[in-house]
Amino acid sequence: MATTLKDQLKEKDKELLLLRAQLEHRSDKKSRQIETLARMSQTIAQGIYIREILQLIVSMTAEMMGSKICSLMLLDEKGRDLKIEVTQSSSEEYKTKPPVSVRASVSGRAVIEKKPIVVPDVASDPQYTYPDIARKENLRSLLVIPMMIKDKPIGVLNCYTAEVHAFTDEEIQLVQAVANQAAVAIEHTRAIEKALAAEEALETRKVIERAKGILMRHQGLTEDASFRLIQRQAMDRRKTMKEVAEALILSEELQRGK
Repeated sequence: MATTLKDQLKEKDKELLLLRAQLEHRSDKKSRQIETLARMSQTIAQGIYIREILQLIVSMTAEMMGSKICSLMLLDEKGRDLKIEVTQSSSEEYKTKPPVSVRASVSGRAVIEKKPIVVPDVASDPQYTYPDIARKENLRSLLVIPMMIKDKPIGVLNCYTAEVHAFTDEEIQLVQAVANQAAVAIEHTRAIEKALAAEEALETRKVIERAKGILMRHQGLTEDASFRLIQRQAMDRRKTMKEVAEALILSEELQRGK
């Protein structure tokens, strides 16, 4: 009886040691994940080029999740197809695979339903678009997280494993946090691009207006005729209207300087 109790206590000690090791491993993993998210936030705040940001996001996510492949797909302008924007995969076949339809793909389902989608085994899922590539690259389980901007989907973040894996709620929440950061980076960059485009359009309009004034003064043309002349010159010379207008302004300045 004493021997049996002693053996049972030894077994309990082993279980406690194993549990402590598991908790320590989880704690280390959690610390690494938090550190990774912090690094992502810092990178986005630094404002480097968007493609480099997204490339770093998929690479760090793959490392953090132990993913075989992590990819970020964006919706096209019409919202019909999803195309791979960046991935850490070295597989040319995966990187260059054609866009997938939102209406007929697993990734598209996450966009339509606006929620995470988990596929236990892509090789046997009838909705998965490229099962041959999945088998060739040894892709099994898939987690798809929609990237949202103000309740509007703009793309998805995909995480593949090399073995069948049951994604936990914690893992899903973690990748969702990453997807949210990616969406913020994209929204921020698009806002900057839009502002720069508006600024460029305003500058172009000012230059063309000034060039039109020169033509109206020196050639007696109407405003419409001056605009059409600049437009025609731009087409004939394969230049932008701004470039033609700037050339006219420079020519007048040179004439004044004589």
